[in-house]
Amino acid sequence: MKPATERLRIGVVGLGRLGKRHAENLAYRVPGATLAAACSPLQDELAWARDALHQSLDAPRLYADYTELLADPHVDAVWLVTPSSLHAQQIVDALQAGKHVFCEKPLSLEIAECERVLAEAARYPHLQATIGFMRRFDPSYRDAFEKIAAGRIGLPFLVRSQTTDQNDNDGFFVRFAATSGGIFLDCTVHDIDVARWLLGKPRATRVFAAGTVALHDGLREFGDVDNGVAICEFEGGKLAMFYASRTQAHGNDTHSEIIGTAGALTVGRNPRANRVEIYDASGIRNECTPNFFDRFEDAFLHEARAFVASVQNGAGKGDAASSGATLADALEATRIGLALRQSLQSGEAVTL
Repeated sequence: MKPATERLRIGVVGLGRLGKRHAENLAYRVPGATLAAACSPLQDELAWARDALHQSLDAPRLYADYTELLADPHVDAVWLVTPSSLHAQQIVDALQAGKHVFCEKPLSLEIAECERVLAEAARYPHLQATIGFMRRFDPSYRDAFEKIAAGRIGLPFLVRSQTTDQNDNDGFFVRFAATSGGIFLDCTVHDIDVARWLLGKPRATRVFAAGTVALHDGLREFGDVDNGVAICEFEGGKLAMFYASRTQAHGNDTHSEIIGTAGALTVGRNPRANRVEIYDASGIRNECTPNFFDRFEDAFLHEARAFVASVQNGAGKGDAASSGATLADALEATRIGLALRQSLQSGEAVTL
């Protein structure tokens, strides 16, 4: 526990597309936090940090080596925005160095690695370790969660959820495919976490997935698809249906529906950028959120503020309201995501 009167000194590791967003939030928009350090092996990203982050009260120290950042006694916590394959070992290294950890999803692409992290974290109960499933902090998803908890739709039994990205002709997702873990671990893992969270964290029992390559043929080399659908069965008869896409023409379209015994809720069915509606010869329409950064800008900020407050207040690791998804939640999301990938590639249902 760090006294709330002291600023939490954070080091961001990874300064790619999302890492830059996190670094700017922590530097300028999170009360109680100081961006004390930033780390990247890429010189152009460090150059960006020198230019973009120098206006903070204490310009962050820059490191090209993660080990050197961990040795910095003026860093209390690390914020990992690195390739998925590095997450598990980097979390372990941070905990062993006495640092609190926030890590972007997924925890790992391998179950054994997830379990290793959980075992290591149990040795450091005084340190916070949380995974970045930011939808839990989105105001609309949080409102839906609270309405469900209040019994507004009776007992929830079915979630239909999707993560669909605007088509990227530049081919980023194809270049990323070798290390992404596939569309279900990269995109649907958020929907998996949301479904478990809104349904009361039931245990998954069986999954089935299918997919197609609609536009990006380069994904075939990696056994991946640019559009996928899936069904997940949970204990107690609860269900989830997922859709993931890399090829949407209208923008990032992330939404969820929760059906209960006495009603239903939807979150984000219309991915509108704002409340402006356009009337012209094409009809009536609204502009849509172009990417997940814009759709979940508030969620990213709220999760950062919650992590800092959780460390300062000493909140328990299981307190989702303050600490977000636990390592155990991340393990289950990976377990289901891997089963979906196995089902996609085998064409058979997978029992968990």
